[in-house]
Amino acid sequence: MSYDFSPQENFLGLDEESSALETARVLVLPIPYEGTVSYGGGTKFGPRAIIHASMQVELFDREFGKECASEYGVHTLPALASTHHSPETMVRYIEEAVYDMASRYPDKLLFVLGGEHSISSGVGRGLARAHNVDRPLMVQLDAHSDLRNEYEGTPFSHASIARRLLDDGWDIIQLGIRSICTEEMELITARHDHLRVWFAEQVHADASWEVELTQRVHGRDVFLSIDIDALDPSLIPATGTPEPDGLTWNEALRIIHTVTRNAGRLIGADCVELAPIPGHHASEFITAKLIYKTINHIMAR
Repeated sequence: MSYDFSPQENFLGLDEESSALETARVLVLPIPYEGTVSYGGGTKFGPRAIIHASMQVELFDREFGKECASEYGVHTLPALASTHHSPETMVRYIEEAVYDMASRYPDKLLFVLGGEHSISSGVGRGLARAHNVDRPLMVQLDAHSDLRNEYEGTPFSHASIARRLLDDGWDIIQLGIRSICTEEMELITARHDHLRVWFAEQVHADASWEVELTQRVHGRDVFLSIDIDALDPSLIPATGTPEPDGLTWNEALRIIHTVTRNAGRLIGADCVELAPIPGHHASEFITAKLIYKTINHIMAR
């Protein structure tokens, strides 16, 4: 007797030919880590929810006039297991895993699915090492600046990822910020040479940010980090700390398009902080579609 088995869930539900490791030009790495969450929890369930929802996303992208993923191929890697050690240990563990994967497959785009935002300092460090980047730049879509030196007893908190990379010598560009503390505001003022922030109301006001963003990313090696709470909670309420007046769908896509079109290299990307709400599948579907659109823009280069 023969038996039929459901295929393993992979991003976008691609068939074997389009998702084979050997030929796919995009790797998706789930990191379902949740260790420093300070308000709403559930980000450890984010990667699986995104992958599951992505199987319902139409592959045909009208902007490009084709099924983009069928051309470049996406292979979904096994989820990176979380350690039970300190947040610092986990960040270093992620850095080494990302470095290993990006070094092993230097011609493939590595896109990481979180998990909480604390993973991003490890992801960024691993990518920069693997691609030998001397002066890396992170473009961060987020509701929060994540520039605290430490939060709730650890400098490797989800509230400190941009600060850790800034201290490493990275340049940081942030868009969509609408929640900030005094320490972070003082740092933004003092470090304007390496740190540029567009608050959400500035993005809403007009498109003047686009010219400067183009100039700042031009020719640079960029790590793109998307905290899903950058978008307005009317679109994606399923996140740990939703903030009102966030980016619209079109604003987020315009930022992503500007970055991908003008950067020298996109060395990798991540999307974090989805905390699925049972019975409310819109958030994970919209997140999956945003990731697919982002990958399409990167691969169109």
